[in-house]
Amino acid sequence: MPSIIFGSKKSESIKGTTLFQYADILNVRVPTSCGRNGKCHECIIEIKSGINSLNKPTETESFLTDNFRLACQVKVNNLNDNIEFSVLRREPKILTKSIKTKFELNPLTKQKENNVQFNDQIIDEYRGAIYGISIDIGTTTIVMNLVNLQNGEIEYISSFENPQKFGGSDIMNRISYDSTQFKGELKKVLISAINFEIGQITRKLKIHRRLIYEMVVVGNSTMRDIFFGIDVSSIGEKPYKSIIESEYEKGKRQSTSINSKAKDLDIRIFPGANIYGGPLIGSHVGSDVAADLIATEMANKEEISMLIDVGTNTEVVLGNNTKLFAASCPAGPAFEGGEIKYGMPAYNGAIEKIEFKNNKLEFETIGNDKPIGICGSGLIDILAQLKMTSRMNHLGVLENKKNEFVIDSINNITISRKDISSLAQAKAANYCGQKIVLSKYGIPVEKISNVYIAGGFGNYININNAIEIGFILNIDQNKIHQVGNTSIEGATKMLLSSKTRYESEEICKNIEHIELETTEDFFDLFVDGCQFSPMKN
Repeated sequence: MPSIIFGSKKSESIKGTTLFQYADILNVRVPTSCGRNGKCHECIIEIKSGINSLNKPTETESFLTDNFRLACQVKVNNLNDNIEFSVLRREPKILTKSIKTKFELNPLTKQKENNVQFNDQIIDEYRGAIYGISIDIGTTTIVMNLVNLQNGEIEYISSFENPQKFGGSDIMNRISYDSTQFKGELKKVLISAINFEIGQITRKLKIHRRLIYEMVVVGNSTMRDIFFGIDVSSIGEKPYKSIIESEYEKGKRQSTSINSKAKDLDIRIFPGANIYGGPLIGSHVGSDVAADLIATEMANKEEISMLIDVGTNTEVVLGNNTKLFAASCPAGPAFEGGEIKYGMPAYNGAIEKIEFKNNKLEFETIGNDKPIGICGSGLIDILAQLKMTSRMNHLGVLENKKNEFVIDSINNITISRKDISSLAQAKAANYCGQKIVLSKYGIPVEKISNVYIAGGFGNYININNAIEIGFILNIDQNKIHQVGNTSIEGATKMLLSSKTRYESEEICKNIEHIELETTEDFFDLFVDGCQFSPMKN
């Protein structure tokens, strides 16, 4: 008898039953706020297999693409196949570690006598606690901190998959989607997911939502602006600038930061809570990188440092307290699981470490679970290990020109020539960003004192393997620091320090943005970057 499958859970398939009902049977939590009538668009699921055994998409689901459906609308239509689905709220491997620096606790929201004040204005009477939330909205994952604004302590850390996946796996696809007749859907599901998570956190900690009086949001330019309901179409075409950035350049704004109120964005916390969007640097380089700079403090130092924030869009910043250059590298989703047959984000069961020992391949999975795919750190490892053992050459051609290499024969997990080609192009974007910024800045690699590798993915990569394939610049490894999720760390500092918030805005005003594609030798560098060799200095 065919089954309905969610991860390791399964139930017998019954015709006419919705997958939301099966989620209940399998004890799977699916977000909804409309009573399962298709209006809230929150219960998005991805059909992994058996899509031909389901009913056709309803009119309510017209905004969805590919194999994405609404759990309340999709029904078992026939009993021909097993049907496997996943919820776009999976929790990836949560990264809580980051570089820590001292700062003065001085939030804009604070207690004064029997009141709560924001920026010296009374907004509520004091009810025993004052909380704030910092959020890093990534293209693939979202990280949230619930913070006690009175003592600066982080009370809860949460991480979950960005539910906008149905709109495309990278920034340009999201921009294109938001320019269709379904404009606003990406914001809607994002706000719903954040509200859902706030509900989960407040229930666990047994606190009231209305005790959350402030929020700081960072993300790349597109993610941040979608959150605030700003048209992002201008970011998708030359000169690739947010409307907010253009207004700042014309003197219509004092900063590229944004302020709004919770009630205006439908964020379910204290209605008058201030929602602050961190400043943009330029083009696709957004407030998440501004937060990185706050966390690393590289903009305050005389020594020259390079920041590499690895992700769907990798950002590179080079400089010190007198000069900073920045660039965005459109790496795409390959190293985060997209476009790779067995690629996946960092969930349980993902192969995260790979090494040949005594000519035998050994690997580790997240959670020590049965392997179901490979995450980014594992992909870097397998490329480097294949190259170093001569099972693949520097052009990405497998030994004996095989079409694929078997990583795990028991679970049939492989890496193919097509996968390697996609990874080569993603790596080449990172390569170009680092090389061009270095060239424009006019210094040799040896002059760099620190290289900060930021982001959840960057925290888990094997540095030696990353250098071996040219993923990061070829430099003394003692200078390389994996600093963790500096975006959420910087956002939290902005939440807890008005001085830090102001400094961030001032730093962003003085960073020169470099457009990689307009660089004369971009194509030649891209070709070089597609090779799996250490970066030429």
